[in-house]
Parts: sequence; C-alpha cells; structure tokens
Amino acid sequence: MRVVVSGGAGFLGSHLCEALLARGDNVCCLDNFSSGRSANLAHLMGNPRFDCVLCDVTDRIRFSGEADAVAHLASPASPFDYERYPLETLAAGSRGTENMLRLAVRHGARFVLASTSEVYGDPLVHPQDEDYWGHVNPVGPRSVYDEAKRFAEALCTAYRRTRDADVGIVRIFNTYGPRMRAHDGRVVSTLVRQALDREPLTLFGDGGQTRSFCYVDDMVRGLIAMLDSRLPGPVNLGNPRERTVLELAELVLLVTGSDSGLRFLPLPVDDPVRRRPVITRAREELGWSPTVPLEEGLRHTVEWFVAERHRAQPVGRPS
Repeated sequence: MRVVVSGGAGFLGSHLCEALLARGDNVCCLDNFSSGRSANLAHLMGNPRFDCVLCDVTDRIRFSGEADAVAHLASPASPFDYERYPLETLAAGSRGTENMLRLAVRHGARFVLASTSEVYGDPLVHPQDEDYWGHVNPVGPRSVYDEAKRFAEALCTAYRRTRDADVGIVRIFNTYGPRMRAHDGRVVSTLVRQALDREPLTLFGDGGQTRSFCYVDDMVRGLIAMLDSRLPGPVNLGNPRERTVLELAELVLLVTGSDSGLRFLPLPVDDPVRRRPVITRAREELGWSPTVPLEEGLRHTVEWFVAERHRAQPVGRPS
C-alpha cells in the first residue's frame, strides 16, 4: 500500500512510518514539526519508498500521487503541547481531521483516526469499554485535547454515514517508548528524565492514581491491524494491566539504578484518577493484544534516553 501518515515525525507517528516501511509499504509523512522532530525520521530519509512533506494539515495539504490508506495522527498530544497550543490542538482535531478525511475519500482510501483514552475524561465507569460515553469537563484545562478528539470521532462517524467513507477509530491509552521527548510532560518520559538527572521523581497526590502503559511496538501493531481491517470502531488500544503511578516510579528507579527520591505535589485539575481499557473488541476483531511487559519496555526506553544523552554531548577538543 501507499500510506499517508499525518504527524509522522512525532513519537508514535515515526514508529508507525518505520513499521509500515519494514513490511514493504510506501509511506508519505505529513508534518509541520511543531512537536515532531526531524531526528525521528533521519534513518528513514534514504529509503526510496519514503517521502516527508512539510505540511500543516489544518491548512492546505500538499500531497500528490495515490493513497491506499490514511493514518491521521497529527495533533499536539502531550500536556505541555496542548496547553501551549490550545487553538492549534482544536484545529488539528477539527479542520485537520476533515482535510485528511477529504483526502481519503478522494482516493477511496482507508482512514484511521488516532483518537485517545482522553475522550473518557475522568471516568465514572471502570474499566472503560468503547460503549462508555465519558466524563469530560468541556471548559477545563485539558478540554482542548479531549474535545478535539471527541469532535474528530463525531466527524469521522458522520463521513462514514453520509459519504460511505471507510473510517476506523482507535482510542489510544498511555503509550511509551524510544523517541519520547524528555520534557513533553508525559509521566513516563518525565520520571525517566528525572531519574537519570538524579532529581526527585514528581508524583501528584499520593501516587495512587492508575494508568495502563502500552509499549510503542505493541501500539503500532494495533494501528496497522486497524489500517488493514474495515472495522469502524471505536476500538480501545492499550495495556489492560493497571498500574499506580507510584508503582511506575519505583520501577523507573529500579531500571535506571537511580537513587532519586520522590516528591509529592497536589493533583492537577481534572487529572483522571483511574484509567484502564477493556480490549475485548481489539482481541476478538483485530486479533491484537499487547505482549511487552512494562519492565522490559522501560529498559528499552531508558536505554534510548541514555544513548540520546551521549549523542547530545559535545565532542571535546583534542589536547
């Protein structure tokens, strides 16, 4: 296939581009590099089946040639990014999604929206399956990301119903791995960076809030399975093994060998207390479930962070 990946220079998008190329697909990455990094794609640039186009999907999409599938990942996705770019986040979920949907319809291509577990907000139902409507504060500090993705899901559903678009929706739960940005505000990257810097690991509340952490290779397998299917979704993609943030911090200290302490701060506004996906639909209809244990995934992630630090160190002058 020829697959168009919006947001392909980001953490998750770059891994998706890499996996699609590895199985023989042609890939066109669209990215404006507002949060994506060219370094994430450097190892792909010499591949004749890979193109990278500087493009803001909320504006005019510069794309030529055929497309068999479209994966729409373009959006600020970390707390620091969508708090810094609230209007851009809303635009990516609205105009950006419709522009990518139009591209897919024009080519008769399969379209997959990378939605998020944030559509469930601070859930009143636990664990969360796809039939749960969510508990979201539409004017809270996280609302621009939550509501952008909720609108994007509604838009995709309308295109499927009224224009017979081949649309699939996945709701992505916490994903981690190599190529995360050290200062993106996500819990895994923040704790790993602090541990390597021998800083106190920042926990909110008593650290008892839970998340479900999925390694990036597992997540990419799920995205590709959705691209290859005709399943409309929504489908939860995430690890159903629930962990407290305190347990995560202790595991980060173990993996890094750091002697950092812990620092407890007040809970942020609207921070979800519990988050765990029901993945029955993904197992039964996509044949997908995660396989990488958290400790193994963290070791790969820490190794990447350490290697990045070595690459960033200036080369000393010869004496």
